[in-house]
Amino acid sequence: MRSIKFDLKELQAFVVTADQSSFRVAAEILCLSAPALSRRVERLESALGARLLERTTRTVKLTAMGQEFLHEARMALTGLDEAVQRFGDQVQLRRGRVTIACVPSVANHLLPRALQAFAQAMPDVQVHVIDENAQQVLEAVARGEADFGLSFTGTQESALLFQPLLRERYVLAMPRSHAWAQRTEVRWEELAGQRLVSVSSRSSNRLLLDQAMAELPNPPVAWYECNHVTGALALVEAGLGLAALPQLALSPAHSQVCGVPLTGPDLWRTLGLLQRRSRELSPVAEALRQRLLQMHAAV
Repeated sequence: MRSIKFDLKELQAFVVTADQSSFRVAAEILCLSAPALSRRVERLESALGARLLERTTRTVKLTAMGQEFLHEARMALTGLDEAVQRFGDQVQLRRGRVTIACVPSVANHLLPRALQAFAQAMPDVQVHVIDENAQQVLEAVARGEADFGLSFTGTQESALLFQPLLRERYVLAMPRSHAWAQRTEVRWEELAGQRLVSVSSRSSNRLLLDQAMAELPNPPVAWYECNHVTGALALVEAGLGLAALPQLALSPAHSQVCGVPLTGPDLWRTLGLLQRRSRELSPVAEALRQRLLQMHAAV
């Protein structure tokens, strides 16, 4: 088989010259001198062993062979451009950095499993996790500090999009040695007279809990208050009280504390993805977002 030796620049020079029907215009487009452009086309013709262009003092026309080869040359350049684009996309999917803002319960119990699978598929991608309360997650996404967020609070801001991911119910956290630990449910009204451990009023969880207990004839008293759920769990483990917490905050494998669903009424929250409407995610950020969506059926 005959080996044809020419480079991409020579092929490109021919296509641009044929399209413009002018060496002068083609040379300007390619930032070359007219003689340099002409030499490239001549080298291509020499490699092919055929005349591709008919040159006159004013115009450039394709020969019959040139017309036939132009179609093949365009297909070759287009195919190469597409291959380079595909390869570039693959490189971007293997390298980069993603910043996620999320509430602590997500960082502790949901995100690790997703990141474990993500790291296996894309080991060269760095991930920065901003684990803060729901309001700070919202602000991090709105300011562009995070590519996207994971929070249970929707938003009324038109610039942000909230995409539901999953629902979780509130449970009553208690020591596994507690008399209620084997029950399938506990009614809110049964909390009357119980010592409670509560998250502070700065927590978005507190608003939902206060609303649930507002209708109770004898609301329980919070004897201990913590800024974060992790602190509340530590006090429950120490036997200082019970705590109404979102189920995701309590690992089923916790050795000392278990959670029993609260009913009458049932209390749920929706966890979702927060994203700026005007921000197009990078390929790596979009890949992680899609993995989270696949792991959890959207509501």
